[in-house]
Amino acid sequence: MEARNLAARHFCSVCHRGPLTEFARVGPRLYRRCGCCGATLMDPQGWLSPGEEREVYRLHDNAVDDIGYRRFLSKLADPLLQQLTPGLKGLDFGCGPGPALAAMLEEQGMDVARYDPAFFPDDSVFRQQWDFITCTEVIEHLKDPLGVFHQLDAMLGQGGVLGVMTCFQTDDSRFANWHYRRDPTHIVFYREQTLQWLADHLGWSLEIPCKDVAIFHKP
Repeated sequence: MEARNLAARHFCSVCHRGPLTEFARVGPRLYRRCGCCGATLMDPQGWLSPGEEREVYRLHDNAVDDIGYRRFLSKLADPLLQQLTPGLKGLDFGCGPGPALAAMLEEQGMDVARYDPAFFPDDSVFRQQWDFITCTEVIEHLKDPLGVFHQLDAMLGQGGVLGVMTCFQTDDSRFANWHYRRDPTHIVFYREQTLQWLADHLGWSLEIPCKDVAIFHKP
């Protein structure tokens, strides 16, 4: 644990480069900024335990038929569906206890599987190829984002599409009081610069159809 924490203080979990410099201290938690990709990272000493994380996730009231939640997810679903054709095979990665996005895409003719390590732990999804993958409110929780993006790259077929939704970190002056930072399970905060770094690193193209939504294309 100590070796991992020491490494995390020096190397960015998004680009595995750095350098990291102290960005902010908010209460007991320390945050660092990456000079390479622009990510902001919570120091590992502030991370919750897996059990504590799971209890926070269970508090999320994300029912499949919740109109407000569907409206929220439509920020990703609408531009993504413009690039998909009915019958494509997709994966809702990190779908949580209420996989509303998968249901919304299925209603438009897609074939969508669910995966979540806590609520839909079906590891067979990692041995398949997908036409598209969605990650809504997922990547801010990742302890090794670069490793997961490489995993997603391996799971996407040629010409595949990855749709990501996360709250972009834009205003440093408001970081301490930002609602997204106050969620204790959020340990990585991305800027558009960060997502562009990931796209360039993986050889993908990136489009930002609206704030907080990124659509990656694998050639």
